Amino acid sequence: MFSEVYDVIVVGAGHAGSEAAAAAANMGSKTLLVTMNLQNIAQMSCNPAMGGIAKGQIVREIDALGGYSGLVSDTSAIQFKMLNKSKGPAMWSPRVQSDRMMFAEHWRLRLEGTPNLDFYQEMVAGLILEGGAVVGIKTSLGLKIKGKSVVLTNGTFLNGLIHIGDKNFGGGRSGERASTGITEELIQLGFESGRMKTGTPPRVDGRSLDYSKMVEQPGDEKPSKFSYLDETKPLVKQRSCYMTYTSPEVHELLKEGFDRSPMFNGRIQSVGPRYCPSIEDKINRFADKDRHQLFVEPEGWNTCEVYVNGFSTSLPEDVQFKALRSVVGFEKVKFFRPGYAIEYDYFPPTQLKHTLETKLVEGLYFAGQINGTTGYEEAASQGLMAGINAALKVQEKESFILKRDEAYIGVLVDDLITKGTEEPYRMFTSRAEYRTLLRQDNADFRLTQKSFDLGLASEKRLHKMEEKKEKSLSFVDYLHDTSVTPEFSNPVLEAKDSAPMKQSDKIFKIFSRPNITMEDVMEFPGVNEFIADNELNEEMLEQTEIQVKYAGYINKEKNNADKLHRLEDIKIPQNFDYSNIKSMSYEAREKLNKIQPVTVSQASRISGVSPSDISVLLVYMGR
Repeated sequence: MFSEVYDVIVVGAGHAGSEAAAAAANMGSKTLLVTMNLQNIAQMSCNPAMGGIAKGQIVREIDALGGYSGLVSDTSAIQFKMLNKSKGPAMWSPRVQSDRMMFAEHWRLRLEGTPNLDFYQEMVAGLILEGGAVVGIKTSLGLKIKGKSVVLTNGTFLNGLIHIGDKNFGGGRSGERASTGITEELIQLGFESGRMKTGTPPRVDGRSLDYSKMVEQPGDEKPSKFSYLDETKPLVKQRSCYMTYTSPEVHELLKEGFDRSPMFNGRIQSVGPRYCPSIEDKINRFADKDRHQLFVEPEGWNTCEVYVNGFSTSLPEDVQFKALRSVVGFEKVKFFRPGYAIEYDYFPPTQLKHTLETKLVEGLYFAGQINGTTGYEEAASQGLMAGINAALKVQEKESFILKRDEAYIGVLVDDLITKGTEEPYRMFTSRAEYRTLLRQDNADFRLTQKSFDLGLASEKRLHKMEEKKEKSLSFVDYLHDTSVTPEFSNPVLEAKDSAPMKQSDKIFKIFSRPNITMEDVMEFPGVNEFIADNELNEEMLEQTEIQVKYAGYINKEKNNADKLHRLEDIKIPQNFDYSNIKSMSYEAREKLNKIQPVTVSQASRISGVSPSDISVLLVYMGR
């Protein structure tokens, strides 16, 4: 049935698997995507949204690298918001509310339109190994499919166990069976595994809600989009979300079910996501708060199904229903299905290389929740990187690794490989020490050339990025070189309560003042003409403004990144034995021997390795 040998076999078709399969196939590798249900490709198992704080930056990076998440998000969006606009541009984060069914449909159609990609529906039960390397997979029907590399993206399906109150049953998500066999085989091979938990809220009938009692949350007045390509367009119409709150009465009703909650009666032993706690966890941990926000999110353009963001729970269904009916606007709520918690197997990611290839088995890659992460965006970015690196390995080309100052994806992978995680890992802007460099607006500048070199980005995409960069920089130069007299500048400055000028000065210097905007600068003579003559669009104007106003911060971070690269360039020999360095702390020796960092810079980021340990290491290596 499968006589040919695939270059890359991707197991699982969630966000990680879909990006992995697309990347490998688009790089020319003969790729097979195997999943338990082909009707559920790229399912939004939890909230119907993409992006958000730091996650929006990741989606932009995936798009700049030639992945599909940004394009699919744009074509299936029902609302767009740029979060944190009141803060500096390093914090701006795009987010879309998505049409759940349209999102999955558009992903499937894109994958079906991708050359070199085959599909097969069945459960993968194990791997085929030869001499410490993976050479294929075994299915539950006993089929053996040969492959030069395998990417595992099993999500929450590995021995998945669903909890609703005191009931529990096997499942990868609501209505779908769990995947068995792989964990046990990997443990036999010497892998260390653990259990994690995540949860989801009830889905309810929007026709039973009273929106007039809630606070409307509309999208942006001038919506943008994720993809840098002209293939997608910003939304012309949008659907609103709504906000309401829990109350002390709701909390008391929920507490009535705490004795039957798997969270509190010991049935769930694994660790859940710190930054997306269940409603019962929030009530327990934040007992001083008498209310919590709930976001009422439509699941699509035409469906009446609604996602109750902020009400994740594994309490018994009768308790969920009774409590939710006491929420303002939910007095007559009808359930589509109750919320639940799910426990699943994961493999601590310190067992991986920076390529996401496992250290124990050559050609085997892990991506997504199998590595202990949470969130579609985190999963998709890992899938993209694993797919790229699996294809490069088969093609006998140099691996592709992003540094911490090059992308949030680089921060994510480095954090996982170097520090590991004992709770579901979620990306935040605060995790990136170079976040002024890693903005959502410049992901194309940072990554498009790299993507083009890999064979993912088209020439058209590269030229579009180069034009944006060239025109933005030429406008910055113009502002640097052009002066304005007090006669033209002072009326603008006085209107903004900014100190007037006594003599002519460069526009760049005036524009650098915090309260002066692009609209103000456009009132100066010659500026509008320059914009028109050079055909500068909104993206180019935004890029110029950021380059002017944040020049000092950007240069400072570039200098810091350059210092980091010096340590990044000092390679540590493979299988280096740290046990002999007696002047290094015992904890450092233990952690370094386990993780086997590739560079001194990576070694310095390992938890438990101090600056003095790094000094000792540098001396030992003769540096």
